[in-house]
Amino acid sequence: MRIDVVTIFPEYLAPLDVSLVGKACAKGLIDVHLHQLRDWTYDVHKTVDDTPYGGGPGMVMKPEPWGLALDAVLERGASAAAPVPRMIVPTPSGRPFTQDLAVELADEPWLLFAPARYEGIDRRVLDEAATRMRVDEVSIGDYVLAGGEVAVLVMVEAVARLLPGVLGNAESHRDDSFAPGAMANLLEGPVYTKPAQWRGREVPPITVSGNHGAIARWRRDEALRRTAAHRPDLIARIDPAAVDKKDRATLAELGWIERDGRFQPTDAPVAD
Repeated sequence: MRIDVVTIFPEYLAPLDVSLVGKACAKGLIDVHLHQLRDWTYDVHKTVDDTPYGGGPGMVMKPEPWGLALDAVLERGASAAAPVPRMIVPTPSGRPFTQDLAVELADEPWLLFAPARYEGIDRRVLDEAATRMRVDEVSIGDYVLAGGEVAVLVMVEAVARLLPGVLGNAESHRDDSFAPGAMANLLEGPVYTKPAQWRGREVPPITVSGNHGAIARWRRDEALRRTAAHRPDLIARIDPAAVDKKDRATLAELGWIERDGRFQPTDAPVAD
């Protein structure tokens, strides 16, 4: 996979050289290219922003350097396998970044990230880019950052670990929170490792029982419990057709029953 990032702070992306992503780059699984947006400015101050039309606080990133930067990246990175990239614009007003979207992006041969600063990028840049490639505006959460670079780091790491050969164990992401499957969007349950006793606390006996079927059931129940406690909205999204008797018993114990084709809290008001 090729990844291009256009930014006024390339140094902010230094973490891409370490950990799993850095190892993937060293093995040739990911090809990362960082571009300084100011390289496509032509004034002495290398200006990339200006005041917004219509007034208001803050500054807006100018279209000229962004247009030239995207032109150059598209020309340099184009190949027969990937003539154009999929462009990702981090913004709190975008679609939520989810595990499903990470899986979708992991199938792309070429991603181009355009992290903004200030009040954002002149809208015409995105509209023009959309005539040449797919453009997705994506949010990593309901909050505002000083810039989009940290969001790029989040998305690249989430995508990179899904690429073949990046994780040491190819099955490592199978049981992730939000991993696709019959009961997708459950949070992952607690995990334990050696020693079996630490500061007077023992690991759950089931985890050292050797009974893999019982362990799988325990993990599923713990995932349900953690999800009900921390993200009850995800329980409400479970497809009732995807649960078995034991799931239903655990959900009932946690205060959830199936009603009107979906799971609801037992104390939820009944619709007329």
